[in-house]
Amino acid sequence: MKIVILSKNEKQLIELAGLLRARNPNDDVDIVVGDLDRLAEPAGVDVLLFEQAHIGEDDLEQLGQLGNHHPGLAFVLLCQQHGPEFLLQAMRAGVREVLPSPADAASLYPALRRIEEKRDKHSQASGKVLAFVSCKGGSGATFIAANLAYALAQQENQRVALFDLNLQFGDASLFVSDSKPVATLSNVAQQIHRLDPSFLTSSMVHVTPNFGVLAAPEDPAHANDVKPEHIDQLLKLARRQYDFILLDVGRSLDAVSVRALDQADMIFPILQATLPYIRDGKRLLDVFRSLDYRRDKIHLILNRYSANDEIRQRDLENAYGARIFKSIPNHYEAAAASVNQGVPIIKLARASPISKSLLDFAQSLAGQPEQSNQGWLARVFQRA
Repeated sequence: MKIVILSKNEKQLIELAGLLRARNPNDDVDIVVGDLDRLAEPAGVDVLLFEQAHIGEDDLEQLGQLGNHHPGLAFVLLCQQHGPEFLLQAMRAGVREVLPSPADAASLYPALRRIEEKRDKHSQASGKVLAFVSCKGGSGATFIAANLAYALAQQENQRVALFDLNLQFGDASLFVSDSKPVATLSNVAQQIHRLDPSFLTSSMVHVTPNFGVLAAPEDPAHANDVKPEHIDQLLKLARRQYDFILLDVGRSLDAVSVRALDQADMIFPILQATLPYIRDGKRLLDVFRSLDYRRDKIHLILNRYSANDEIRQRDLENAYGARIFKSIPNHYEAAAASVNQGVPIIKLARASPISKSLLDFAQSLAGQPEQSNQGWLARVFQRA
């Protein structure tokens, strides 16, 4: 685990760090001298040990705010307050353990072991990986993947990542943000030995607090930096960090994209109602069959659909021998404005039939009704 110890008492910091490193030399233990205001951004930190003789209400409020922004962060307080009222306030702030100060191994080690057990249990619950593949160039796969990711994050309050695996000409981040990527997939691959939640988070374009995009390499020459084994490592980590990981695979099938498709829980080929798409779509489905993908893993998405199309949805289903999973209606004006401005269509034109279709798509994937208003006690036990 990555553990940060925070205290104004340097002697206590040294003693606590020694205890933790003796317990498990593999833990990454950092010390910070001062109070909560001295704490840097704790992305990637598993446990915060806060040692202070007296913990005030302002401190608990700050811990509560930290917990809201970093739900995976466990708080352990080392203090001299252990009355029922204080313990209740600490629980409300999301504190996991309150221990006496100065702490010893007899009290500290079991507390950390309980946190480890809970963390390991949570890590077994993995996010879903959804891969979007173009049957033919210009299908709209990137548009659907990027905007569906936004819908999952905003409407369904899911933690979402979008990985742009169109390694030579990917531009998924431009569909939902005007921010320049600080790093790309090739940068992460070049430093794969550093891969942890903090490094992955810092490498992404953050569209919303719970939605980030890992951009494709800016230079097509760097596509070769990304190897199939890097995809394995990325998805293994991302499944623990996010509820949904969307992959914009593009159209080319190579070792990297096939490894991503192997790992995907659901694959969405994106097609349109024209003969060239039918031809290329059937070829793509043949490839999936040769890779021994289950039929229930493949879900056809019909994009830019209109009831006036010469080729009807039923004709497409007969041609493919498979049902159309979702149809995204055609609304060129709203889609073009969204792409040109780099603004999610749901944000720009919520009344568009495309927006309504994507919101419905997101709701069907999340599969959870909105939570009703709960009392504080229910929320406390939900976090505990």
